[in-house]
Amino acid sequence: MSAASVERPHEYRPLIAEANRLMERNPGNRVEIIGGQILVSPRPDGAHGVTLTELMVPFLAAGLHGDESAVVQGVGLWLPTGVEDYAIPDLSLVDADFEDHHVENNCYDPVAFRLVLEVTSSNWKTDLRDKVRAYAGAKVPVYAIVDRKHQRLHVLTDPAGDAYDSHRPYPPGETVTLPAVIGAEVALDVTRILRAGQPHSG
Repeated sequence: MSAASVERPHEYRPLIAEANRLMERNPGNRVEIIGGQILVSPRPDGAHGVTLTELMVPFLAAGLHGDESAVVQGVGLWLPTGVEDYAIPDLSLVDADFEDHHVENNCYDPVAFRLVLEVTSSNWKTDLRDKVRAYAGAKVPVYAIVDRKHQRLHVLTDPAGDAYDSHRPYPPGETVTLPAVIGAEVALDVTRILRAGQPHSG
């Protein structure tokens, strides 16, 4: 059970209004506000979706989608880095009562998030730089990145300020056991995950 969310005043949000307009005009694109800047991510390719499915399997097998926690895709995380900042991780592990922590604009208080995960696309620098600062600032315990550009799986833990004290990249051939703080033992096969992320030519 997570702590109670902080109440926020309801007021006009010009950046959020513009972000929502962009989403309406560009269906399939992801629109976020990080550091007071609107970021528009392209529609993901098929291999991106296959990677997310591949990643969900070990979380589900570990029993993390049930009474205590939930594995969800595309759920907004309200960020403390700016008055209108929010991110939409590709995959999140949240407390089962996360919907009790709704803030605004279909986003939820970071107190309900145990892990966030991103699968890189053409805007991979955002995941490896801007979102590190954002998720650390939100005190999300674990941030994982499937870096399809450099063929690595990054695991960041122990948020401190706008960075994580621990950041370890794993190459193909390794198996990563995620920190126990997420609530169960989850092992990720780096080779299998990175292979899923490679687009098939044809």
